[in-house]
Amino acid sequence: MKNVPLLIDGEFLPSQSQQFIDVTNPADNSVIAKAPCATDSEMERAIASAKAAFETWKEVALPERARVMMRYQQLLKEHHDELAEILAKETGKTFADAKGDVWRGIEVVEQAMNVPALMMGETAENVARGIDTYSYIQPLGVCVGITPFNFPAMIPLWMFPMAIACGNTFVLKPSEQDPMTPIRLAELFQQAGAPKGVLNVVHGGKDQVNHLLTHPDIKAVSFVGSVPVGQHIYRTATDNMKRAQCFAGAKNHSVIMPDANKAQVISNLVGASVGAAGQRCMAISVAVFVGDSKDWIEELTEQLRTVKPGLWNDESAGYGPLISPQAKARVLSMIQQGKDEGATCLLDGSDCTVEGYESGNWVGPTLFTDVTEEMAIYQQEIFGPVLCCVTVDTLEEAIALVNRNPYGNGTSIFTASGAAARKYQHEVEVGQVGINVPIPVPLPFFSFTGWKNSFFGDLHAYGKQAIRFYSETKTITARWFEDDIPKGPNMTINLR
Repeated sequence: MKNVPLLIDGEFLPSQSQQFIDVTNPADNSVIAKAPCATDSEMERAIASAKAAFETWKEVALPERARVMMRYQQLLKEHHDELAEILAKETGKTFADAKGDVWRGIEVVEQAMNVPALMMGETAENVARGIDTYSYIQPLGVCVGITPFNFPAMIPLWMFPMAIACGNTFVLKPSEQDPMTPIRLAELFQQAGAPKGVLNVVHGGKDQVNHLLTHPDIKAVSFVGSVPVGQHIYRTATDNMKRAQCFAGAKNHSVIMPDANKAQVISNLVGASVGAAGQRCMAISVAVFVGDSKDWIEELTEQLRTVKPGLWNDESAGYGPLISPQAKARVLSMIQQGKDEGATCLLDGSDCTVEGYESGNWVGPTLFTDVTEEMAIYQQEIFGPVLCCVTVDTLEEAIALVNRNPYGNGTSIFTASGAAARKYQHEVEVGQVGINVPIPVPLPFFSFTGWKNSFFGDLHAYGKQAIRFYSETKTITARWFEDDIPKGPNMTINLR
């Protein structure tokens, strides 16, 4: 067991705090580390370090910033398995799932390597006689990232590489439930040649978050987490005159048309609903069966029944435990509420255990049918391995159902009909749509674009929108008079 350090001004330091948060192994709830709640003084030092570093980092040439990212992505690839093992042990994810978490972050770093092309401005000659106008893209200053437990590699890597490549400096406040992965990411970033103060890492809870949200030297805030916290962060940050992008909850629907490939649908629904124990903001939590496709629910139930949770290094495990006893208790409460409200529980994972790890936060695959829009299991994000099945008669009914939902993170449709797919993608009010793809998370040259109560802000994560979020545009209008051109055969022009 160890105390997780802070990163301030290029040094990994033990916190002087008297308040620590236990970091536990979700498989047995044993304490594996302690994360400090950074003191006010430590918070101030981290912000001051980032502010001071900004004055020099913003002047570093774009290709040099890109080369830091090149070295960083190479180090991340070299340490891929090591990072995945750290991540798996503190989150409970299977090793394969943890490797995927790290890899999706590496892809964003690769996009950050392209920053010289992404930060090009615009120009127009002769906007008026003899006058040209052009724009520059410049960094903001000190930016902040507040990240969740469920993707401790990918989501920090959504944020600080893009912000820093743009010329900003960064303070990261990772989840207190799994801070060891972000600290290792920071160590590798230092090894890649990042100057001191460009990235700082602090730990803690609400008090530390509010310190960042209200500090006058912070220019922009990125957040991923729950709806209530996302709303608090968005309101507080914007009330304090900061940019904010807050990714929040979800209730993702998958629409299954009767002409779809049944084997593909069932396999995809199993993985998308219970993978990572359902602790993904893009997990499919509602399957909408259109017409005769409802006949596939029985076979779906049987395939889900074969999925067993287990330890991170158990290659036969379908997924790992939930992150905490509190998370498990909430999911079990939601399962019971679904039964009480009249849904039919075809598969109940409430009594799941893993031999030798009975004290872990295990919940088995759970499937409900006869689910209605009035039920809590339909309305609320369960964030566990629970799939709700809804039946409708037509595609139009399915679209109306999805559009009535207050969330708009991701959705998918399974069909062999191009016309049905086009109608769905055009009419559905959701930011990310998959066609015969269950979890449509875009690659980083696009942006992660949740809608409605799944996102508070204007500009989304990674891709071109991240460049716009982490930068400011300066427009110059210039006029030069020809009478000022030096004349004469012996003229010299000093260009220095």
